[in-house]
Amino acid sequence: MNIDIQSVRNIGISAHIDSGKTTLTERILFYTKRIHTIHDVKGKDGFGATMDSMELEKERGITIASAATSCQWNKHEINIIDTPGHVDFTMEVERALRVLDGAVLVLCAVGGVQSQSITVDQQMKRYQVPCIAFINKCDRVGANPERVIRQLSERLGHNAVAMQIPIGLEADYEGVVDLVSMRAVYFEGVNGEILRTEDIPEDLVVVASKKREALIDAASMYSDELTEAALEESVTEELLIDALRKATLTRELTPVFMGSAYKNKGVQPLLDGVTRLLPCPLDVKTEALDLENEEKPVELVADPKVPTMVALAFKLEDGQYGQLTYIRVYQGTLGKGDTILNVRTGKKVKVGRLVRMHANQMEEISAIPAGYIGALFGIDCASGDTFCSPNVNYTMTSMFVPEPVISLAIKALDQKSEANMSKALNRFAKEDPTFKTFVSEETHDTVISGMGELHLEVYIERMRREYNAHVTTGMPRVAYRETITRRADFNYTHKKQTGGAGQFGRLAGFIEPVADEDFVFDNRITGGSVPTQYIPACEKGFQKCMSKGPLLEFPITGVKVTINDGASHSVDSSEMAFQAAARGAFLEAYHKAAPVIQEPIMKVVVESPTEFQGAVMGTLNQRRGIIVGTQDEGPICVIEAQVPLSEMFGYSTVLRSATQGKAQFTMEFLTYRQAPKSIADELIKKAGEEKKNVA
Repeated sequence: MNIDIQSVRNIGISAHIDSGKTTLTERILFYTKRIHTIHDVKGKDGFGATMDSMELEKERGITIASAATSCQWNKHEINIIDTPGHVDFTMEVERALRVLDGAVLVLCAVGGVQSQSITVDQQMKRYQVPCIAFINKCDRVGANPERVIRQLSERLGHNAVAMQIPIGLEADYEGVVDLVSMRAVYFEGVNGEILRTEDIPEDLVVVASKKREALIDAASMYSDELTEAALEESVTEELLIDALRKATLTRELTPVFMGSAYKNKGVQPLLDGVTRLLPCPLDVKTEALDLENEEKPVELVADPKVPTMVALAFKLEDGQYGQLTYIRVYQGTLGKGDTILNVRTGKKVKVGRLVRMHANQMEEISAIPAGYIGALFGIDCASGDTFCSPNVNYTMTSMFVPEPVISLAIKALDQKSEANMSKALNRFAKEDPTFKTFVSEETHDTVISGMGELHLEVYIERMRREYNAHVTTGMPRVAYRETITRRADFNYTHKKQTGGAGQFGRLAGFIEPVADEDFVFDNRITGGSVPTQYIPACEKGFQKCMSKGPLLEFPITGVKVTINDGASHSVDSSEMAFQAAARGAFLEAYHKAAPVIQEPIMKVVVESPTEFQGAVMGTLNQRRGIIVGTQDEGPICVIEAQVPLSEMFGYSTVLRSATQGKAQFTMEFLTYRQAPKSIADELIKKAGEEKKNVA
């Protein structure tokens, strides 16, 4: 690791599902001589792509967890993180972009800008990550790089400018014309490792000249020197690259490269683009907050020689040797044997093993200097923790964590699986901030929540494979409530004689519905018919009844209890007797007060492209939803609705299929409302059957 920091590039490969991210990373590793054979993503040869090291990834042919590696190209050290494309694993992309300096946005030459391309682009904007675009799959039928560049400008708002033009397309795709050097580049050899450059084919000379002019025009907006050189017609490659780099670093320009990773074409010029156009750690402004100085921002310097070390733990993984913590060092050097401070916990820890990752393989190292990404072993921390030298107390800003949108109830099949399931859930929740787990107090189900059905499906499969925990899944029971709809009187006497002192207490009064309150107790006893010392016991008895209703055994809400008469016995009355009298009085009146079941209503906000507005409204109406309002915000429309929670299970999948994966929704609890009679009857019938089965 003795490479100059100016030559370091930390990049992420991000894109929509199936745009070819992992295939592209595989080719990059091959051309930089990090691996010696190319493997297929689907794992048909029994190996699978290097970066998809998990068995599940090889089987499904998708990336589930982001993987880190490093390689060298033209005396530059490139640290790469290959990220997933599915929206369900959006957190993996989020945390990778949080610590990267630049990114390659991969787009399909046929599909163009797709739904997940938009999400990834928003994440890049959030962390101000400069990027270059790579239009992949130029060999596919229907490939149209021109259209994709247009979409980059129109749909993502990028100032996209072509660095190359393709030589042929679809089955005739041969190579690219480099608009900087104005040479045609062909990729030969078994795996496209031999580059042959020659003059531009005659039929492309005019087009190439026009495109180069457009490239110079776009870049000259950010360089006075280039403008002068363009007027004098003396533009050099260095001048053009300098101007393009300057504009790329400020995200004012997005250079676009082309190729076909699968057919081994166009990858080496992209690597040149990464080293020439994307930032080194010194180009990126990074701030920490000084906790000892009212969180005043402190600018960090990407210099290994600075005595104060600051690093961010951005990803946790439970490996065969214990917890592996992926870390990015922003300032100073993290060395083996150093004592460092975990700012969140305030604990000092000693650094044991330090490794550099290559997918699931590790390479022992003695230090991680500023600007590099590595991993620590055996340090207990959480994702997003800041580590620094013990003499300072700096913290980095945390990552954006989206809220889970889907839940499942899970149940272990046997006792051994239950213990293993508990271990697995603890680990997954620690590793992935978007995966949440809890035991519902009301339904006693173990509930897991995540970003989508695929997300939860993958974790359930991992429980089975990695922990031998066999579980069944089902919809979590909805937390219903019970309430009353009319006033009912009670006059209840509790008496019990068992030899010696007995129990006696009489209570009279009424119960009635009350709005916006769970329980109200009103004491109107006069003349001491119920002694004052027993009134709290009466209230406690009524309060206890509220926790479990007779209909479904769910909590009761919105009830006011008024007591106005009663009787006591000088020997047999006690607190216990009046508590029992209160319970009996409540049950006597409850069934006369026309009890009903209330269901939780959620406020659902759907953001969708305008063309799918009708389809989205249809999906909400089918779920007993009430549309509250719609709002058009440019090409996106926002629909607000109120929908019962019981109808929202599986909605994320329905919404995605209705909108080609382009819509997203958020959901939060709003209120409780009376459930329709047909649904209430069904619930009561179901609860009765369950009781019979238990009996």
